[in-house]
Amino acid sequence: MTDGRQVSKAARRAVVLVGGGFMISPEMKAAGKDGGYRGWALYMGGRAGVLGSASADVVSAALGLFEPGMVRTNWEAALRVRPVAETVQRYVEVCHLWGRNRFGAMDGVERLADLLDAVAQRVEPAGLPLFAGWHALPLPDDAPARATQLLHVLREHRGGAHVMAVRAVGLSPLEAILAGKLGAPNAQFFGWPEPYPEVDEGLTSRRIEAERVTTEIVAPAYAGLTEAEATDLVDLLRAAEQQVSEWAA
Repeated sequence: MTDGRQVSKAARRAVVLVGGGFMISPEMKAAGKDGGYRGWALYMGGRAGVLGSASADVVSAALGLFEPGMVRTNWEAALRVRPVAETVQRYVEVCHLWGRNRFGAMDGVERLADLLDAVAQRVEPAGLPLFAGWHALPLPDDAPARATQLLHVLREHRGGAHVMAVRAVGLSPLEAILAGKLGAPNAQFFGWPEPYPEVDEGLTSRRIEAERVTTEIVAPAYAGLTEAEATDLVDLLRAAEQQVSEWAA
């Protein structure tokens, strides 16, 4: 059997960065401006809209790491712009456009989409509401857009697992962010106001443990791949990451 831990570790960077690349892209900025969304409204409404017209408290719980007041402000702003289903559709269309722009000429993108789909099908969705919501959305027919949507589905898989892991090791969302590589600037990005608590050795060690637990949670979905499939997946994810880098250059 394939070592799911090793495959998930090897896939992590591309799943996180490429799977979320469309979220902060020029395409997303244009879609937000054209649609009348301001600030984080399209992000909050589009990403969490798969939960339906939930309350801001529910959305905050699902997102996990954002400051709750920031979530409320932007989620409620999105709901005022247009119905949640329309916001999700706009968000998904940006995801597809971003993928077509970057992976339209990529060799092996059909294979990448198939392998990502195989992993997503093996995910146990309990406790992963955003993964479940995104996984339930229909996939487009073309491989570049399909691969991009599936990368985001697996990003929600890992993201939801990480939120569970953070709480399991006794960290608050803010502590987990501060103990990460980007520290205070990332806390600001996620909407948390200063002053911040000091990051000591205890927080750092628990943050490392949270990463280990995250890997344990996501690994079974990757363990179902054959050795050849796992090798292809990792190679194609690296190629996808390179495509994104070259497109931005």
